[in-house]
Amino acid sequence: MRRKSKKLPALCRLFLFFASFFFAVSWAHADRCVADDLERQVCLGQPAERIIALSPGATELVFAAGAGEKMVAAVSFSDYPPAARQLPHVGSYNRLDMEAILALEPDLIIAWQSGNPQTQTEQLAAMKVPVYFSEPRRFADISSTLERLATLAGTEKVGQGAADALRSGIAALRERHASAAPVTVFYQIWDDPLMTVNGKHLISEAIQACGGVNIFADLPALAPRISAESVLGKNPEVIVAGGMGEADSSWLTRWKTFSSLQAVKRDNLFFIAPSTLQRPTPRLLLGTRSLCRHLESARARR
Repeated sequence: MRRKSKKLPALCRLFLFFASFFFAVSWAHADRCVADDLERQVCLGQPAERIIALSPGATELVFAAGAGEKMVAAVSFSDYPPAARQLPHVGSYNRLDMEAILALEPDLIIAWQSGNPQTQTEQLAAMKVPVYFSEPRRFADISSTLERLATLAGTEKVGQGAADALRSGIAALRERHASAAPVTVFYQIWDDPLMTVNGKHLISEAIQACGGVNIFADLPALAPRISAESVLGKNPEVIVAGGMGEADSSWLTRWKTFSSLQAVKRDNLFFIAPSTLQRPTPRLLLGTRSLCRHLESARARR
């Protein structure tokens, strides 16, 4: 009995050692699984090391999640952060170079659900290339996307930090303007045809966070075409445009000819760099802050 009592602790220690070893090995090889914006499960056996993003916004999100160094390619107009400009291009967001994509042997592709050609993204998925479909529609979706991409890339700490910063920044803006006097806003995302956003769009959420009211929030399409006459009929207090480039405010020029508009009478025609408000990335916080400042100016001019 004495011999057995001496051996049992040793056997227990050996058992615990192997148990902890196999647990550690199984944990290291556990799948990294997240649900994308189409509610598809995307699983990787190990952190992604060769990532391709198929929209400029997706490229920004990958960098913001801490995985920029793992990117091997992007599409044209992927210009932020500056390091993104050095990446090889695999076509444009609406016309992908399939041969170039496959030649780079990616282990993760970030696709734009409503922007990339469906037939091409379906081909990529059919080839067993892991494809994460990104389609953030609200601020909360952007934060969640950062966390999910960071999980797939093994950069959880950076992704979590970026997600938390966006959440707290937007919450602060909402709190600051919660009791602000409402300002009616027309936001122009395109000139010809004239286009705006409805209440389900990210830009509309930014307008709301600043105490503004999107005059076309009730339209059914996410980015509806409208007429100049409909804008005149709504007579917004503020008109905001993104323009063709980061510093091109020419889209506002046409509205100056309508002297009866409140926005023109009060000099409330504002330009915001489109990449800060029209891409679903953490830089939306910068664009929303600019928007809030403009609406504060409009209130002061009453």
